[in-house]
Amino acid sequence: MQEDRLLELDARHAWHPYSATRHPDPVYPVRRAQGCRLELTDGRQLIDGMASWWCVIHGYNHPRLNAAAQAQLQDMAHVMFGGLTHAPAMGLVERLVRLTPAPLQRVFLSDSGSVAVEIALKMAMQYWQARGTPDKVRFLALRRGYHGDTFHAMSVCDPVTGMHRLFSGALPQQLFAPAPTPGFDQGCTEAQIADMQQLLDAHHQQLAAVILEPIVQGAGGMRFYSPEYLTRVRALCDHYQVLLIADEIATGFGRTGRLFACEHAGISPDIMTLGKALTGGYLTSAATLTTETVADTIASAEPGVFMHGPTFMGNPLACAIANASIDLLLDSDWAANIQRIETGLRAGLAPCRELSGVAEVRVLGAIGVVEMEQPVAMREIQRHFVAQGVWIRPFGRLVYLMPPFVITDAELEHLCAAMLSVLHAWGSNPSPAVA
Repeated sequence: MQEDRLLELDARHAWHPYSATRHPDPVYPVRRAQGCRLELTDGRQLIDGMASWWCVIHGYNHPRLNAAAQAQLQDMAHVMFGGLTHAPAMGLVERLVRLTPAPLQRVFLSDSGSVAVEIALKMAMQYWQARGTPDKVRFLALRRGYHGDTFHAMSVCDPVTGMHRLFSGALPQQLFAPAPTPGFDQGCTEAQIADMQQLLDAHHQQLAAVILEPIVQGAGGMRFYSPEYLTRVRALCDHYQVLLIADEIATGFGRTGRLFACEHAGISPDIMTLGKALTGGYLTSAATLTTETVADTIASAEPGVFMHGPTFMGNPLACAIANASIDLLLDSDWAANIQRIETGLRAGLAPCRELSGVAEVRVLGAIGVVEMEQPVAMREIQRHFVAQGVWIRPFGRLVYLMPPFVITDAELEHLCAAMLSVLHAWGSNPSPAVA
């Protein structure tokens, strides 16, 4: 399709995420992608600093993942999971049980991260119903948290600074503790956990679970917090008999320097959600893991089954690619590679601290964040990044990098240099001319 025709159809009929159909943001047509580079239809190449919203950890068009997809297509692309099973799904289940904390023994497969969160919330509610405490149907979440765009998932996102204020009147009303204040390298004092403890003390009889993003609050602010805070939350949940849900959709599979972010604190949740990097960005897929205790309790009471069943759960093609993606990660020295990326991000983004308008620069694992004092005009600033040959998509006050793990040192240097250049011009003039 010619570029003009593609853009005409896009403008006339497509509706992009978080966009308007009138005066939409500009879009950049991609012809192909390889490694860490996106090739536009006009021939320009952009180094991808987003890993397509954090999921393409092995880069684009990887031969091992391509081979896994092609091999699985020779057998079946899909078969229902109700009453049937197959090797790709069981291979994935086995891998996830082996890699996640030991108490997590049951795996419920689904088709997206938001759905995995919905499933986690339903599991928690159905667990307490089976325990004979049907009033435990609310959730305690963290301010600045984000857990997805589906209905109940929206209710546990930050109700003020999140993206779902429009629906607040229709959503279930949850409880929110302040965002954790101790930084990643700090401890956690009694005062810093006091609000969480007070909310649990006052409301534990209504609460099914605490839900949080361990260590890294993603789309709600790209904030890194203390592992000791997470350890204390786990202990409080045990004390007040409230389940703990760890949303590892953004952090799972090595992004923070540990395979799962919970490992920084040495804790095991009662329920864990996974997605994004699960298939290396090839197909949408997700998983919700829980303990035998939760699963058996749900099965012990009316109706005797867990009441959820996505059409595409356990999709063989997605499972086969997920197996190959996990093996590809584990076959590499992934921890040393994440450390390499972290070192490059720290060095490359450090000069941004001296720029006008920059509030903070922070790095953890393969995540680099420059937080501005004021929100950036995403439409304009992204145009400048494209002119620099990089794909960086800021939101709010956050200009950040979460690149594929296969990024080279030279590509990472280019990303950081482009961010420095554009933010320097932006600080001097909020609407700089494109170089």
